[in-house]
Amino acid sequence: MAVWSKAFAHPARIAILKILAKNQECSCNEVVEALPLSQATVSQHLKELKNSGLITAKSVGTRSLYRLDLVALKTFEHEYRKLMKSLHHPKIREKMN
Repeated sequence: MAVWSKAFAHPARIAILKILAKNQECSCNEVVEALPLSQATVSQHLKELKNSGLITAKSVGTRSLYRLDLVALKTFEHEYRKLMKSLHHPKIREKMN
């Protein structure tokens, strides 16, 4: 959960995830064209997302194509919902008030 949360912690990575969701599969250059970021910056963010498991990459010739890992995203959503539900426990709410 912490690794996934770190991946979501940067606005550029969220923007990249949205681009991949819209286009299903993109090269680094295609992401660069869609964002006001350098190729090196986008490449680093793609690496972080890939290391977190939220996206996958496949080599096609000399480039990599990135796509969302839908199973990982669904797992993150499930774990996040469990965490939020646990924080709404009545005893926790009492302590927060």
